[in-house]
Amino acid sequence: QVQLVESGGGLVQAGGSLRLSCAASGRTFSSNSMGWFRQAPGKEREFVASISGSGGNTYYADSVKGRFTISRDNAKNTVYLQMNSLEPEDTARYYCAASRLYNAPRFRQRDYDYWGQGTQVTVSS
Repeated sequence: QVQLVESGGGLVQAGGSLRLSCAASGRTFSSNSMGWFRQAPGKEREFVASISGSGGNTYYADSVKGRFTISRDNAKNTVYLQMNSLEPEDTARYYCAASRLYNAPRFRQRDYDYWGQGTQVTVSS
């Protein structure tokens, strides 16, 4: 059974940093795209960042470009999201996702087959 478990969320002041982790188990995703999405209260879940199977290609939402960095360690079957210069607008529950079929970075939710339960990030002003 595939599981994605996120960690690293918390409360941080504006301008601060957090590093989210997503550990996968049940299968190896070294050839598969993985991504991060987020959902703020009262809003739809939105794309944040994605990374190719090898880690060589990444893709970001405009709202986080230059502040967030996605990376992965395939030996640990883990993907990370380094979040710097956090803003109150980044407050949301962050979800990790993995694709069964795609290798290249994907931004559409429908391209992902496995989802974690999420980790809460709260940025205070």
